[in-house]
Amino acid sequence: MKNNKDRLTDHTNNTNHKASPELEKSKAHIIVEIIEYVLNAVVSKTIIKKTTGNITVLSFATGEELAEKTSPFDNYIQIIDGTAEVIINEKKYELKLGDGIVIPAHAPHCFNANEQFKMISTIIKSGYED
Repeated sequence: MKNNKDRLTDHTNNTNHKASPELEKSKAHIIVEIIEYVLNAVVSKTIIKKTTGNITVLSFATGEELAEKTSPFDNYIQIIDGTAEVIINEKKYELKLGDGIVIPAHAPHCFNANEQFKMISTIIKSGYED
């Protein structure tokens, strides 16, 4: 499996209006359709980005991975398409469509795409306590 820790791509909407780091507000979105799969890539799109946290949607092409890392904040992951392999503290989880898991703060974790999948990542930074 490829090690693509540095190959995370942020694709923005290429329409005629000014690009924004977030999704358009007060507009309904079909979450699974706001990001596409790209061959041999991990793609991310910001839904909301604030100093207090962020929500990001990601797509992983088959065979892609994000290398092990840690975060100082809890991270809630929800699978919105396909099946993901998530490894947290050396324990392997297979998450399917609709499944979610909290990755604890400071826990080493990584993602593997044995098949293509999409997920939402939610990190809340304010009010954090160990």
